[in-house]
Amino acid sequence: MVVKIGVPKTLSYYAYYPLWEKFFTELGAEVIPSKNTSRNIIDDGVKKTVNDACVPIKLFHGHVLDLKDRAEYIFIPRLVSTNGKQVYCPKFLGLPDMIENSLDDLPEIIAPRVDLRESEFELFKVIYRVGSLLTKNPLKIYLAFKEAKDYFARFNRLLKQGYTFIEAMQKLKGDDVNLDFKPNKDLLKVAVLGYPYILYDPYVSVGMIQKLREFGLEVVTADMLTKDQLDKQGHKLKKPLFWTFSDQIVKAGYHYYETGEIDGLIHITAFGCGPDFMVNKLLQLAAKDREDIAFMTLTIDEHTGEAGLVTRLEAFVDMLKLRRERQCR
Repeated sequence: MVVKIGVPKTLSYYAYYPLWEKFFTELGAEVIPSKNTSRNIIDDGVKKTVNDACVPIKLFHGHVLDLKDRAEYIFIPRLVSTNGKQVYCPKFLGLPDMIENSLDDLPEIIAPRVDLRESEFELFKVIYRVGSLLTKNPLKIYLAFKEAKDYFARFNRLLKQGYTFIEAMQKLKGDDVNLDFKPNKDLLKVAVLGYPYILYDPYVSVGMIQKLREFGLEVVTADMLTKDQLDKQGHKLKKPLFWTFSDQIVKAGYHYYETGEIDGLIHITAFGCGPDFMVNKLLQLAAKDREDIAFMTLTIDEHTGEAGLVTRLEAFVDMLKLRRERQCR
């Protein structure tokens, strides 16, 4: 009998799903992601969380509820540190506990603690503990993880080329995704920065990247930058940021400001997110030194409507086009 493992389609899903999906399927399991974010999923999550929780946490509860009766296990890794330096926001560390204490009658939760600050060898311990649920053969677990790492590397290369999370997954599955990423100086270029679980969720971000493309803009993201490009911006911080995604977003913003290759920068943030508040302030301060690059913050919560966000995007794009026209006179 095939073991069914559910994966909530939010938070770490938008960073690591290809890795875990490949790992579990190589070991013979069936991976079941929750349905796409919808108003019903948001509403279900809101009912089960405290009012002060940030939007991603409310979303996560809703996605877990969607999986409740469809899987034998629900995979909720306790992410502490995956790069050996920064740690993840506290919500990642406490997710399994929040879910177990907020929701009733759930399937068994797989909640490995991932903390590579002491040694990268810790990852192999995690992989073996998780893989042991499906097989006791260490070699099979190792080979499955090797395949998963290669698959994940291909996924990240696609992100570097300019594909979004969904487009990269489609490419990996063999779907035909026709996009032209050749540089075009005639196009306005905008950097859209935000945590992956906000930026790549089509419902939460109202498909922002696709809409900007439809407006005729070239869009770049933090995931299109290499580790070296990001690390070169570290000296601009008075002290290292604690949080993994926050560190990536700030350094990406610094990079795009430094190169001057963009016409505008949009930071999409979640209402009630403490780390995001700090990230937004750092990007705002950096924007003051680049008056030639427009900056806009878009804040989303569970009540955000598509019409309002689209209106602000249209106004931002119109302003960029007007500025370009004036520069060309």
